[in-house]
Amino acid sequence: MSTAALVRPITRAPVIDITIPVYNEERALAPAVRRLHAHVNGDFPYLTRITIADNASTDRTAAQALKLAAELPDIRLVRLNRKGKGRAVAASWLTSDAQVVAYMDVDLSTDLSALRPLVAPIILGHSDVSVGSRLAPGARVVRSARRELLSRGYNSLLRLALGIQVRDAQCGFKALRADVARRLVPSVLNRSWFFDTELLVQAERAGFRVYELPVDWIEDADSRVDLVATSLENLQGVWRLATDRWIQSASARPRLV
Repeated sequence: MSTAALVRPITRAPVIDITIPVYNEERALAPAVRRLHAHVNGDFPYLTRITIADNASTDRTAAQALKLAAELPDIRLVRLNRKGKGRAVAASWLTSDAQVVAYMDVDLSTDLSALRPLVAPIILGHSDVSVGSRLAPGARVVRSARRELLSRGYNSLLRLALGIQVRDAQCGFKALRADVARRLVPSVLNRSWFFDTELLVQAERAGFRVYELPVDWIEDADSRVDLVATSLENLQGVWRLATDRWIQSASARPRLV
């Protein structure tokens, strides 16, 4: 269950609604939101709302979000009583009135200069889904050898097991046409870390046009992601989708009489 709080009235529907999912990020939230807000209110050409999606934080994250929403225009707060990054993103996207919905991680590891080329193909009608990629040619990435190895191995597994074409399914920098999000999100079963991957698998299987944008990305040294737990969850998700794919393929084969 989620509740949305609009502290400052927003009279115009935004073109883009950018969600920042957070859990116990009271220290990182305000600097990130202020930096993003300054960017989209600079020379960024599209009317933009920032939605802070708090998924059951137990610290002062919600209080910080309310303070930001009272101070800055076009800030929305969505609060959930259950944890899950995917759950937070889904709740925000499905309650948005924007034309394009997006999300980015609170660490802002992806350079914000990529935001305009991320959303432009959707707004111009060239793509339905747009994703940042740390593995596409032209991307510039700074991260540990361990995370680089895990990322490349995981995405190679996705291509092998699921036939996915996107090179980097996990980058926390994505945008969708809002009507596409409303169609895809209810079919995504995972509401945690595997949400990103499953969303892209469903998008490709449904035939939507997916644009992959090489980005500049710097690893957050203070990241709280549990790599072991996340990797296990992802493997379980891959197995589920691969099994579904095999069953659908088997049922579609003509039977010999």
